[in-house]
Amino acid sequence: MDFTNRNLGVLFTWGDTTVYLTETFLATWIIMGVLFLLTIYTNIRLRKFKGVPTGFQNVIEFLVETMQAFVLDTIGVEMVHLGGYFFGAFVFILMSNYSGLLGFRPPTADLATTGALALITFFFCHYYGITRRKGKYFKSYIEPMAPFLPLNIIGAVSRPVSLAFRLFGNILSGIIIMGLIYNMAPVLLRFILPDVLHLYFDILVGAIQTYVFTVLSMTFIREIATGD
Repeated sequence: MDFTNRNLGVLFTWGDTTVYLTETFLATWIIMGVLFLLTIYTNIRLRKFKGVPTGFQNVIEFLVETMQAFVLDTIGVEMVHLGGYFFGAFVFILMSNYSGLLGFRPPTADLATTGALALITFFFCHYYGITRRKGKYFKSYIEPMAPFLPLNIIGAVSRPVSLAFRLFGNILSGIIIMGLIYNMAPVLLRFILPDVLHLYFDILVGAIQTYVFTVLSMTFIREIATGD
């Protein structure tokens, strides 16, 4: 089991720049394709939803209402519209973490993926900070006094960095440990021990890290947008 992000070939060349098809790239597009097909299927079924939900409708309404209530409790009614984004991000991160169970390299084990997700959180944080607090947002960078400006800027930048590295580090470490087990454990243990460890690293840690990333993103947005 290799924990490196291998190149599978050249995707395209633009001038002096060559873009490679990597395992992360392939897994990401497969996951997005699955999510796209699920979206189309749900949209088709949505037109047949009834006043009294049953079956598939029950599942969809439960998921949507649960995420909406979670967003409402975490970041407030004025930003509850972000529930759609966080629902999509949650599902994407969870499927990425679980993709290792199917033999793929989890996209979240690549810092480019977690960094992109963290940058979206960073954008939301400061967009709502500026639009909702206006002058108070900029003033917060020189509180409690002007000499704290560099430290406050470092603090603002460190949040998305910590988000990206936390998710990346936890998923990559699981891949590395599983790779060591598959390659170094005695032959008899390779039929038993990996199953137990997959249960922990892929399923449990994958779910926990998805929840942690989502909650921390919401918390950072609320703190900057409200000044609390």
